[in-house]
Amino acid sequence: MTGSFEFFDHTADVGVRVVADTLPELVRAAGEGLYAVLGDLKPGGETRKVRFQLTGDDRAVLLRGYLAELLMLFDRDRGIVTAVEVTTFDERCLHVTVQAARLDDERSTYHHEIKAVTYHELEVRPTGSGYEATFIVDI
Repeated sequence: MTGSFEFFDHTADVGVRVVADTLPELVRAAGEGLYAVLGDLKPGGETRKVRFQLTGDDRAVLLRGYLAELLMLFDRDRGIVTAVEVTTFDERCLHVTVQAARLDDERSTYHHEIKAVTYHELEVRPTGSGYEATFIVDI
């Protein structure tokens, strides 16, 4: 297994549960889960490199910060991530370099507008076979 996500019911919001063998795969799959709530998004054109360097004292809060950055990239630049490289993910920092492309509006299909990734039920935890994350998106 590399990383996957599933949705779960949550009152007036959408919950996303992510499982992966490693923390870098968890970050990648969480981004894919966020994008899946938005819709079936298609990149268009050339990519550019974007770096995210988040610091804090909790893996779950760092992951939420990364997802908030992806949402800002989508809202502000109409950009989506096409490749993810996690160089550090521990309790204190999350350093990610992504390739981002402009969204192809003509080929993309939209499901929900996301207002925010919330702190409600936010969690990253080790499991017997890797890691699991849970986050809620406010739609």
